[in-house]
Amino acid sequence: MTRLHNPNNIKIRNLTERNESGRSVLSYDCDATIAYGMGERFDGVDRMGKATETTIIEKFTHQGENTYFPLPFFFCNDGHGVFVESDAAATFTLSRGHVEIALPEGECDVHFFFGTPREMIAQFVEKTGELALPPDWAFGPWVSANRWKSQRDVEEQLDKIESSGYPATSLVIEAWSDEATFYLWNGAEYDGKRAEESFFASDLRFREPWPNPQAMIERMHRMGIRLILWQIPALKQLEEGETCPQHDRDDAYALEQGYVVLNADGTPYRIPRQWFIGAHVPDFTVPELCSWWMEKRRYLLEMGVDGFKTDGGEFMHDLSVRFHNGQSGVTMRNRYVADYEAAYTRAIGKNRTLFSRAGYLGTQKSPIHWAGDQTSSFEEMRAVLGAGLSLGLSGVPFWSFDIGGFAGPLPSAELYLRSTAMATFVPVMQWHSEPLGGQFGGFDTGLVNDRSPWNIALHAKDESVERVARFYARLRMNLLPELLRQAKIAVESRLPMMRHLVLDYPNDQQAQACHDEFMLGDLLVAPVLQEGATGRDVYLPDGQWHCFLTRETLSGGRTVFVNAGRDEIPVFLRTPGAVVLNLPESLLLGGDVGNSTERMNTPVVAICGEVDLDYSDAFGNRATLRKGEITQANLRVLDVSALQFAEI
Repeated sequence: MTRLHNPNNIKIRNLTERNESGRSVLSYDCDATIAYGMGERFDGVDRMGKATETTIIEKFTHQGENTYFPLPFFFCNDGHGVFVESDAAATFTLSRGHVEIALPEGECDVHFFFGTPREMIAQFVEKTGELALPPDWAFGPWVSANRWKSQRDVEEQLDKIESSGYPATSLVIEAWSDEATFYLWNGAEYDGKRAEESFFASDLRFREPWPNPQAMIERMHRMGIRLILWQIPALKQLEEGETCPQHDRDDAYALEQGYVVLNADGTPYRIPRQWFIGAHVPDFTVPELCSWWMEKRRYLLEMGVDGFKTDGGEFMHDLSVRFHNGQSGVTMRNRYVADYEAAYTRAIGKNRTLFSRAGYLGTQKSPIHWAGDQTSSFEEMRAVLGAGLSLGLSGVPFWSFDIGGFAGPLPSAELYLRSTAMATFVPVMQWHSEPLGGQFGGFDTGLVNDRSPWNIALHAKDESVERVARFYARLRMNLLPELLRQAKIAVESRLPMMRHLVLDYPNDQQAQACHDEFMLGDLLVAPVLQEGATGRDVYLPDGQWHCFLTRETLSGGRTVFVNAGRDEIPVFLRTPGAVVLNLPESLLLGGDVGNSTERMNTPVVAICGEVDLDYSDAFGNRATLRKGEITQANLRVLDVSALQFAEI
């Protein structure tokens, strides 16, 4: 039975329901010409003319119509939206003026929303779970590479971060564990414990390749850098000849206690293909499993680990599998990642964060998500921008991608810097790369493939790459107070930080169809996405806009060409508008203010026009402006035209 909520609005017509092959199909007419949402979509922001299925699918690079993060929600430019409240997959076929939705089998609630894009997104978020705010340090630059397999590797990167002046605030280690338990440090010696028991750090005798991780963590914290460790929801089937008695005890205990996903016949399910083949899968619908699983990792938090990279979870390849909560793979194929991430979220508390790839309904309560694996190409950069915009239009506010791409041959200096500039203005800025040697083959397997600025500069034989990337990382730290302000606004308003133009200009037809620009507060950001380009066309909505590159004031309601060299990105401040900055005493954008997220250097509010602003922050800074006039302020208020860039 289909339960319709608010279906009789004038924006939809001829609503009917029919049965096809055992599935109900809703069909109706409307006046829509553009559709938004449906989760993280790499094949285009506009869903019109597409049949979109809401199924989590792991696809390594070139995702196309596949996605790690589908959502059964869309809205249209005629002021209506639809949410199919189900964990099972639905198929949405959208065409101009007509919608068909193949619903999951069984009972299903279908919610119709009406209003502005902002109102419909907020209504959707209200029904699926309120947004959670990451800690402040999550908004500085992140650094990561799968190649780092030892404390020596990480210490080398810390040395480079210090010597180069790159203001990192978070470092991710993927290859840290024994690759069996995924909670014990690789190389550590220990006396085995019963599976129902947990380890303390004092139980481990640390050896190479991680001889003293506690000292490493303490050094990172002194440097103002937080540590994220990689995780996977699997009880791995060990390779032939590989032994780990502690893992064997854990696996046997999980089977004995009923902590794993089962086949239809009641035998333990094993992952049949793609990734972690043969592994048992922990069932996070079992409360005791959640407690047992996270208790194994509690000592890591006690050591000072600041969060987890909760990767994977797209493991339900057999829809007949059974879960403790009575559901099958039909619903749990999507729901699994939400339960997995929720278990970690409950365990780590509010001052830490997750960094997750897959998601579904409700996972906006477990920030942050990143866009998964792409190759180093302009084509993939364009796709990933669309994915971020579509996920934001689906009610997920905190998102990231891998600067310069994740896989294959290293990016060119041009691609790397264009991608770095774009990442400066997205919710989370981070670079990362695949395992050493790559997963495609066909290029130098001896190549250090880090996407760090210093490694790209080395292999591009262009030392300016490191300087420019450092400039943008410092600009990111200049933007920190604005990023924190926008993050809080996102949570309170149930809207994304990185906003498609339709959210701010819903009645502007060109803004509705502009899928390669975005707003961050009052800033309009227009990344350069074409190889060899010396600039780009930028659509400016109606009003006045201050161009940071040219320092001109431009009239909107039109498209303008903006010159932007390899090291530049077109960014505008609208009138009236404001951006809150943390600047050095020189007041230069891109100037060094360090990497602290716990204090400010020189706080500045840059304004354009007769802005109304009420600003306060955790640092004690306050500013109240009415029509551009200061009524209260204990920080500097400047006209945006007074700002200049530091030399790169």
